Amino acid sequence: MSARATPTPTPARKTGSERGSLSKAAGPSVLTLTINPTVDLAWEVGHLMGIGKNRAWVRSVAAGGGGINVARGVVLLAGRATAVHTAGGEVGLRLNRLLDEEGVDHVAVDIEEETREALVLFETESRHSYHIVPPGPRLREDEGLRCLDALERAAGHCPYVVASGSLPGGLPAAFYAIVARRIKEAGSRLILDTSGPALNGALTEGVYLLRCNRTEAASLTGRDILSFDDARGVNEHLLTTGAAQVAVTTVGALGAVCSTGHGHTELHAPPLPGEPLSDAGAGDGMVAAIAARLTAGDDPVSACALGVAVAAAAMLTPSTEPFAPEVAQSLRPKVKSKFQAHG
Repeated sequence: MSARATPTPTPARKTGSERGSLSKAAGPSVLTLTINPTVDLAWEVGHLMGIGKNRAWVRSVAAGGGGINVARGVVLLAGRATAVHTAGGEVGLRLNRLLDEEGVDHVAVDIEEETREALVLFETESRHSYHIVPPGPRLREDEGLRCLDALERAAGHCPYVVASGSLPGGLPAAFYAIVARRIKEAGSRLILDTSGPALNGALTEGVYLLRCNRTEAASLTGRDILSFDDARGVNEHLLTTGAAQVAVTTVGALGAVCSTGHGHTELHAPPLPGEPLSDAGAGDGMVAAIAARLTAGDDPVSACALGVAVAAAAMLTPSTEPFAPEVAQSLRPKVKSKFQAHG
């Protein structure tokens, strides 16, 4: 896929919600890309049984996918955000309606195949959540190109762009590398949160900030990430190879390490004020906080510290429900940090 090819199909559709709510908050907007979104169906069941019918209650139906969740989180933190996403078939129409009803500014790029649906099943007896996600549609090359063009057009007034989530079939592993190149040319900085071949493909171009969880970081190094020292080693590698200017690797319940040209900062997760229910929204919440605070002018370490607090707050909500901003703000002073210079 060429980064500069000129597509001929119809342009992305800018929705009414984008026009209607951009003036609600002051300051620049965060732009997000969700190339493989979902409609998240959240169901609740008392006890999951292998025989007979399981009677469930619909807890919520919401637009989902990495970048969409990040945009929602930015707005919860009093920022501005616009989500660029694909939408196909009847589920794609429903996705657009849900975003309109929620008041999320968004630009929908029409695709031929059906947008995926994901199921979050919460068992009340065990307090366990099960997140079931299909691979999603297969995109044609011209559809990928239209996503790139829509993103580049929208990036003009956004200092930070977030690309988050998996790649659908049909797109090359280097798709996010092309995104990074386009974003640089538009004068913006890319924050990337992805996994698998898409992650490896993006590292050849280099991004401004890369967030990895333990699984993603382990895929880059071939070693388990069990401690702050392990995370620091991953980040050092990412910085020295030019894969990222800022590297953030999370270490589960311990917290995260944020690394810049100045050194590495351990950010210790705060104690939770309640029972953890689900980690489904923790990563997207962290990225939302980082993007929101960087756009507001904070340094990366300070932005990441709020991200750790938001991730902790997200653990207190079931399924993929968004974090409570007031809880995140109350946890922020409890995020302890420890700095270590390079070398």
